[in-house]
Amino acid sequence: MRRKIEMPEIMKCVATECAYNHDETCHAKGITVGDMEQQLCDTMWESSRHTARTGPAGVGACRSTHCAHNTDLECQAEGIYVTLGGGQARCGTFMEE
Repeated sequence: MRRKIEMPEIMKCVATECAYNHDETCHAKGITVGDMEQQLCDTMWESSRHTARTGPAGVGACRSTHCAHNTDLECQAEGIYVTLGGGQARCGTFMEE
């Protein structure tokens, strides 16, 4: 069985070294963001091989409970941008609650 789940789309991802990134677009089916302290993209996987998948990616889960967009451990933003900071991919849409 295939499920269709409404998720915020990843509008742009600048983590070009990630295996799921192609032309600054994320192509993972869904990513997980953060922990209690940081808003890192936990799905980031640095690789020289990149996915051939072309579908849009979404935010499947968010563990950044102090983000204003987080409701019941899920992102409620319209869409997110993944940025780089300190060499790590992170949610650039994060907004402190």
